[in-house]
Amino acid sequence: MTKQKTALITGLTGQDGSYLTEFLLSKGYVVHGLIRRASTFNTGRIDHIYVDAHEPGAQLFLHYGDLSDSEQLVNIIFNLKPDEVYHLGAQSHVRMSFDTPEYTGNVTGLGTTRILEAIRRSGRPIRFYQASSSEMFGGAEAPQNEETCFVPRSPYACAKLYAYWMVHNYREGYRMFATNGILFNHESPRRGETFVTRKITRGLAAILAKKAKYLYLGNLKAKRDWGFAPEYVEAMWMMLQAKKADDFVIGTGETHSIEEFLEFACSYVDIDMDTHIKIDKRYFRPTEVDDLRADAGKAAKVLGWKPKIKFKDLARIMLDADLRANGVMPPGEGDALLEKKFPRKWWKGD
Repeated sequence: MTKQKTALITGLTGQDGSYLTEFLLSKGYVVHGLIRRASTFNTGRIDHIYVDAHEPGAQLFLHYGDLSDSEQLVNIIFNLKPDEVYHLGAQSHVRMSFDTPEYTGNVTGLGTTRILEAIRRSGRPIRFYQASSSEMFGGAEAPQNEETCFVPRSPYACAKLYAYWMVHNYREGYRMFATNGILFNHESPRRGETFVTRKITRGLAAILAKKAKYLYLGNLKAKRDWGFAPEYVEAMWMMLQAKKADDFVIGTGETHSIEEFLEFACSYVDIDMDTHIKIDKRYFRPTEVDDLRADAGKAAKVLGWKPKIKFKDLARIMLDADLRANGVMPPGEGDALLEKKFPRKWWKGD
């Protein structure tokens, strides 16, 4: 009889954490999540799958903790004895990292070290996934792959790069199964409201619902490689099932500017950009990353991972969801694409 696997996820209540939780539950895992204590509930992305721990058959359990508290991390990992740890938690907003560089370094950078050290001290063969970021490439020429030199251009990217090299050090020094997933931008209807793609789709939906008149944005010229988050969490799992620990770039191989995303989104919902879109310099970064595009050939060859949902499909999916959430009838093209290209075998939808 195959042993039931146990996974610990940091950042479980975020976009990726919620999709990964659904995916692992569908695989029969027992899933434990690290969440921060707050005076209000912040579990909206997992409420539809959460079952009270007292109920028979519960497979999802939440634990209060913080990435700045090494003692608590050691205790949780020692007591849970997970087979796999997916470290997704971080201060993950790039623009905000310029305003909170010390906090970003402590949580996003040192938080990874604290978990690696907790795993090492446990003495167990725990497989570890680190959520690395394409922002580490920064000013490097596109396309970027596992051999591309890193040129970080934000406190967030610097913190992620520190964590990336700590994973390498623990993998080589202690023979730990520690993997870096260098994921390029991945979006969904669960993306945080302050990230630019979701800011656009949510803002346009609010305009159509007559809840807002304008959408304020920053630099529209930056180019990114955007994919669909539920596909990317499958790649995370595939990395920890591989024969050996390694680093993998995950992306679509396509690059598009924020302006292109905005133009397509406006055309999809028939909104005039000149009337409703305004630029606010406060949203510009002190140092910008101009062009990120993934070369995910290694992931395709070693893991067999390839994306199905790309740029326009992604925008349609997100717009349909935000229109529906704002009481506006969506065109429905995004919903149809999901059923065709990404059947809901495990994903619960939004």
